Amino acid sequence: MDGNLYDIAVVGGGVNGCGIARDAAGRGLSVYLAEMDDLAGGTSSASTKLIHGGLRYLEHYAFGLVRESLIEREVLLGVAPHIIWPLRFVLPHQEGLRPIWMIRLGLFLYDHLGGRKVLPASKLVKLRHDPAGAPLKPIFETGFEYSDCWVDDARLVVLNAVGAAQRGAEIRVRTEIVSAVREQDHWKLEARNRMTGSPQTILARALVNASGPWISEVITRRISADARAQTRLVKGSHIVVPKLFDHERAYIFQNADRRIIFAIPYEADFTLIGTTDVDFTGDPREVAASAEEIAYLCAAASEYFAAPIAPDSVVWTYSGVRPLYDDGHKSAQETTRDYVLDLQATDGAPPLLDIFGGKITTYRHLAEDALQKLEPYFPAMGPRWTRDAALPGGDFAVDGFDALVGELAGEYPALDRALIRRFARSYGTLAREIMSGVREVDDLGVHFGAGLYQREVEYLIRSEWAMTAADILWRRSKLGLRLGDADAERLAGWIADNYSAVVSPAA
Repeated sequence: MDGNLYDIAVVGGGVNGCGIARDAAGRGLSVYLAEMDDLAGGTSSASTKLIHGGLRYLEHYAFGLVRESLIEREVLLGVAPHIIWPLRFVLPHQEGLRPIWMIRLGLFLYDHLGGRKVLPASKLVKLRHDPAGAPLKPIFETGFEYSDCWVDDARLVVLNAVGAAQRGAEIRVRTEIVSAVREQDHWKLEARNRMTGSPQTILARALVNASGPWISEVITRRISADARAQTRLVKGSHIVVPKLFDHERAYIFQNADRRIIFAIPYEADFTLIGTTDVDFTGDPREVAASAEEIAYLCAAASEYFAAPIAPDSVVWTYSGVRPLYDDGHKSAQETTRDYVLDLQATDGAPPLLDIFGGKITTYRHLAEDALQKLEPYFPAMGPRWTRDAALPGGDFAVDGFDALVGELAGEYPALDRALIRRFARSYGTLAREIMSGVREVDDLGVHFGAGLYQREVEYLIRSEWAMTAADILWRRSKLGLRLGDADAERLAGWIADNYSAVVSPAA
């Protein structure tokens, strides 16, 4: 036999692929994961950054999906309190749109469907007497407030990959699966490193296709199998503008077209507005917010905010392609956000599991269901375990973040508290690995700007598979919003000069 033999090979380093890899490795299976670009390089870093039940899905009678999402919301809050935290949402009532009785009913269901234990319940808000009403037009007098959670989506993906690697999984980024063929009782995969061109042969007893918007391409062109389910590609775009309000709550706005958008506090000095739902054709690598989408989001938010938002105030945009399961609905908005797991296997042949659809909130549950599908092929597989297992760095209480910051500030008094707080938000208790031995700021090494130091860059290269400045500035962090072009180029130059030494330090 050529190549290394693994139990499971996973194609795709998004949230579903990394979640499955972590779950499988924790059950005692050997795992190989290949991502053709960077972890979370596609859809999984282009979300609205929410762990939520999907309030609007209630209108489509998706009660099962909402219930599952609401349950997962508190599970994920418990296992990753550094990158996930509670967020209150304000829904101003707009005359002529959804009536108050409908909103009250929807929020009652939202409060009770998922067995809410930690997050506070919804309530009525008098906007004229509440700070949340200050940035809005005076016509909005009544609103409703409810709970969901914020998530750093790209870091969620990376931490699942870290957790998988800690349990023995092999994570390969910039690695493309060129072909996959069945050979008796295993798959033979030919992989290629996209940076060096070097080939690799991998053998696996089962193959999981979690390639997101590329799923159909992988099935038909790389695996040469049948696509038994169809994918509907839907583009979602977001805009970031200078912050529009000073409080820490977010807004959910109803629009006349029956869609909703969010306006969310973002990276302290900005407001994130999104998203759109537009059917997409073409190469997902080239997805970008169109002028029409930007204008739509500005106009929709301007219906509510007293100060109008113009496209020229946008400081950054990002877009992602959602690989939704095509359930036949006419509009992208109505297409299900639930997932479908399609297992292809014949007697004696190694299985192929294709992952269609899904959302960030339900990734952990999806991973459990995926492993259940594969359980007949691995009867010695361990039991479910991820529900109560903290993601790397998340081993502290849900309400213990400020205490963690205080501990770290006491241990590293020479460092600015804002920097320590950012480290804690990104890395949780693992922040100590970056700051170990630091007695003064200079011990952090080269400062690239915006609080990004050499120590952190080295950690991201060594421990989180970062290879480029974009990996660090736009996925491992959002410091790209603050770092100027010259500093970003200096960072890229430093990585080019030092990457090999960081990855393979001299003995």
